[in-house]
Amino acid sequence: MKSDLIKKGVERAPHRALLYALGCTRKEFDKPFIGIINSYSEIVPGHMHLNEISKAVKEGVRAAGGVPFEVNTIAVCDGIAMNHSGMKYSLPSRELIADSVETVVEAHAFDALVFIPNCDKIIPGMLMASLRLNLPSIFISGGPMMAGKLATAEGTKIVDLSSTFEAVGKTVSGKMTEDELAELEEAACPGCGSCSGMYTANTMNCLTEAVGMGLSGNGTIPAIDIKRHRLAKEAGQQILKLLADKVCPRDIITKKSVQNALTVDMALGGSTNSILHFAAIASEAGIEFPLKEINEISEKTPYICKLSPAGTNHIEDLDRAGGIPAIMKQLKNLMNKDTRTVSGKTTGQIITAARVVDPEVIHSPKTAYSQKGGTAILFGNLAPEGAVVKRAAVVPEMMVHTGPARVFDSEEQATKAIMAGAIKAGDVVVIRYEGPRGGPGMREMLTPTSIIAGMGLDKQVALITDGRFSGATRGSSIGHVSPEAASRGPIAAVQEGDIIKIDIPAFKLEVELSAKEIAKRLAKLPAFESKIKSGYLRRYVDRVTSASTGAVFK
Repeated sequence: MKSDLIKKGVERAPHRALLYALGCTRKEFDKPFIGIINSYSEIVPGHMHLNEISKAVKEGVRAAGGVPFEVNTIAVCDGIAMNHSGMKYSLPSRELIADSVETVVEAHAFDALVFIPNCDKIIPGMLMASLRLNLPSIFISGGPMMAGKLATAEGTKIVDLSSTFEAVGKTVSGKMTEDELAELEEAACPGCGSCSGMYTANTMNCLTEAVGMGLSGNGTIPAIDIKRHRLAKEAGQQILKLLADKVCPRDIITKKSVQNALTVDMALGGSTNSILHFAAIASEAGIEFPLKEINEISEKTPYICKLSPAGTNHIEDLDRAGGIPAIMKQLKNLMNKDTRTVSGKTTGQIITAARVVDPEVIHSPKTAYSQKGGTAILFGNLAPEGAVVKRAAVVPEMMVHTGPARVFDSEEQATKAIMAGAIKAGDVVVIRYEGPRGGPGMREMLTPTSIIAGMGLDKQVALITDGRFSGATRGSSIGHVSPEAASRGPIAAVQEGDIIKIDIPAFKLEVELSAKEIAKRLAKLPAFESKIKSGYLRRYVDRVTSASTGAVFK
């Protein structure tokens, strides 16, 4: 066992002395040491209950003959960090999490690992770490939050976090009173768990299950359901079997299993952040991940499950309807069935045992909302390396749009203009210098997109950015424009009034400028200089790569 490095031999007497200080017994030195990597936090609603999940995992580990040791990572709540400088730290925290897991695991010689994430950047950060370390590993998330219920004059209304963001726009435009807004914000998030729609956290937890690193139910069983605790205990038991069988993450996360995850992603209309994160995960695994493959998968994958913010159902409804196994069953002709999973079963065996309980929530391919998947990658002279859009959340009339650019060099500038009523029907809002280097940290743009939607302009106004979006964003919102402005990408050349052409069905994002004019404008720009001069973000600026390659460290 790897843990013998800290517990076997005469020369390890000092190590054993410290282990005795932890409460270890002599007999436990003959057992595997299992690292429980927990992202518990009292400032993140999705993580506030993870200490209880960890207790269940440790019970499972002990019952199966292992010795559990819990350690913690940091966690950022994207909702709380939204629309201020704190969001600059959200995406960069992914790299910190991966590095910190690597550090603590290598320093303490664990034999195998159980990862307990729940929210946006923690999940991919831990997946990246699992691949880097390549020790037997299993993931058990904290589960989704229940949707909120708001009593109104018309009856009970189902609400969630995106409802509150969009309500800001409604309040600004006079469609909602501040008292109504106050009632909504108290009802939207009724307790622990990852926010209840198909936002980034739930997208990534569902895809962790689809890629084979989580047991069935990992992505959908609600946080407050006792089944979540039973699943955690099963995960603790299963890690000992994975260790005995020497099954490691690189045996599970392969080109085929990544294709499976992205197929499920397209069928769910998942968060566009999944593209950024899976590019980083694939990079860590040494798997090629050209963005054009996303379109190839999306074009042949039906969109069969419409959840908030695109629809009215939530993750709890998906769980009741059969969960991710039922989604995969409906996609069985598109899935690689021979891929391995942490359950010990193949993807094909999981599909065979699955059942669609509610066809109103999980449609069949024949009754799909669309015969094409929820995400598209756009290319053109504005995005030579690509840009991403959640086309499942775009209204039909905005799938093709041409309009004048309204250019802003920060999210704050754009938000101020939108709230002041300066954006008109037909405009294309351009927010730049918010990419991985330019932001830095590639902030999510949920505030401006939600205000646009709340003001009723999502059917008339598009938004493009070298930043990114929350999974709660809807409308013609195009992010990850690459190369970014800070790296002299074409988006830096756009000027007020330039005509932007968006053609999502044709995968096109262009500005009506010649290549010569773009080059001329870019040549006149001063060299980019970050406003961040110290600290972690300064180091991040120096090392981070393009969003098209996952915004990983070089």
